[in-house]
Amino acid sequence: MIARRHKQVLAVAILLLAVAAADLTAVLLWQPTSRSVLHDALVVLWPLPALTGFLLGVYELFLHKRLVAEIGRISGPSIVEHLLPSEVLRTFLSYVYGPNAANDDVVAGVLGGDGMRPRGDDLTISTGTTVKLELQGIDTKTYHLMTTQRYQFRNSVPADRFVIFATSNATLRDTISAACRYPLFELYFIPDSSLFLDSVDDLRHSTQIAIDYLDHEGQRRSAEPSQIPPVEVRFDQWSNYLTFFRESTGPLGKLSPLDHMSDLRIFECDLNGIADDHVVRAIRGLTVWSRTLQRTNDGFCYWQSPYPSFVDTISFDATGLAVDQSPRHEFRVMPFTFRSATASAQWLEASELDDLDVRSWLLPGHGVALLWREATG
Repeated sequence: MIARRHKQVLAVAILLLAVAAADLTAVLLWQPTSRSVLHDALVVLWPLPALTGFLLGVYELFLHKRLVAEIGRISGPSIVEHLLPSEVLRTFLSYVYGPNAANDDVVAGVLGGDGMRPRGDDLTISTGTTVKLELQGIDTKTYHLMTTQRYQFRNSVPADRFVIFATSNATLRDTISAACRYPLFELYFIPDSSLFLDSVDDLRHSTQIAIDYLDHEGQRRSAEPSQIPPVEVRFDQWSNYLTFFRESTGPLGKLSPLDHMSDLRIFECDLNGIADDHVVRAIRGLTVWSRTLQRTNDGFCYWQSPYPSFVDTISFDATGLAVDQSPRHEFRVMPFTFRSATASAQWLEASELDDLDVRSWLLPGHGVALLWREATG
């Protein structure tokens, strides 16, 4: 489109110069014996197409790109910051990808929220994130997966609630992040459905949260790690937390809470409960410690980013997985990210696992898996 317009403008400029040249040639070669109105008109008019064609050609060849770039540099940021992020991104994706309802999934993943306020004031985006996964064996069949997640948010997140989703359903696992409309949440997946209720109970009694927050006067404060009693959300209220329980969502259609009574639990934590008699107006930083019961022979555990997050490091401690009479295991780190500094794709001893330097953005759906198997040597 741009190349076509460029060629058309140059063609017009060349045509005007050709008309001016023909006009001037006629003036020089035609010398009427008596006064001629046409000759006088040609004498007066030939500079006009010549000047217009020259200026048009110079502008298109030398000035247009520089002028557009300079205008964009000066006015672009000020214009964009007053637009709605969701509309900007949705329009851009339609232009690049073509119109498609699935573009909304990309919008939600990139923005980490609805994006219905200028400057992204309603978006949950962590610019400083670290994660630690620790495996602690219970017996030869089960272990505790202990997860520590630290987030520092780009903007203050206007929320005083933290929502916990736990599921053993793979379809729900892959859909909840896009369907959740609460700004602060975490999703836990228990692959073995026979452990689901025990694991949820473990999660419920082990989760601790620390926050950096703004109080009702806008003063920045911190709350030490505390266990907030999570309140279970009744199944008839699930539609307030997940959009696929109230409307059709892509190929899933509209789901019924009654069909997921055995594989989904939702809990809500009131962050005001750890704010030392202050009212939490917005969250600046969040740290979550949690523990879930898992089956050892699953052979993997993983972490996925719930929001767009710039992740610095992800660390692993699998030395505690071994218990009496359990086989020796070897491990492999498998990132599913834009990029990461994975040092080795080989199977390693637990003591040989190094921190994974990510230094990159992770969107919902990105993360890292830790695989293990019985040692072969």
